[in-house]
Amino acid sequence: MSTILIGIAGGSGSGKTTLTRHLKQHFGDDVTVIGHDSYYKRQEGKTYEERARQNYDHPSAFDTDLLIRHLRELKAGHSVRCPVYSYTDHNRTDETVEIFPSKVIIVEGILIFQNPTLRDMFDIKIFVEADADVRILRRCLRDVEERGRTLQSVVTQYLTTVKPMHEQFVEPSRKYADIVVLEGGHNLVALDMIMQRIQHHIDSE
Repeated sequence: MSTILIGIAGGSGSGKTTLTRHLKQHFGDDVTVIGHDSYYKRQEGKTYEERARQNYDHPSAFDTDLLIRHLRELKAGHSVRCPVYSYTDHNRTDETVEIFPSKVIIVEGILIFQNPTLRDMFDIKIFVEADADVRILRRCLRDVEERGRTLQSVVTQYLTTVKPMHEQFVEPSRKYADIVVLEGGHNLVALDMIMQRIQHHIDSE
């Protein structure tokens, strides 16, 4: 089985997850989705308050080397044990989820094009773009409604780490993309083009 690796990057709240969800729903078991967020490093010996103050938008927050090893294993036809991250506890859990090889593997994350080794593994690189005001509003709604955060904590995190890290690392990685998608999964023209490319790979197997 030949596996195609697709990277979907973009700022927090840009629409990466919506685009990824559409592709997963359309192709089902032919597509495996892996989030870079699952590979946040374990915060050993830190209190909840200390973990909450960590910069989770810097490349050093991720165990990207482990993700690279896992993707190589999947491409070689072997299953891997993917870490499970808890947004509520700001820490990696002791759980893992077994991920099996598939024809299409989508990796989603804000910084997946920042690391040259990881970036070069992708057959297709997609950068999802949205207006900064839209991104912060989406992030506020998501973190408050889905992750149990306070609005004040979301705003503080955005101003102190999310925004500066976006400008330093995320936005510059846009230049490596093969495709730039405005408005993520809501861009039906781009979605259709990406689906056609994936379908072509699946049909050629």
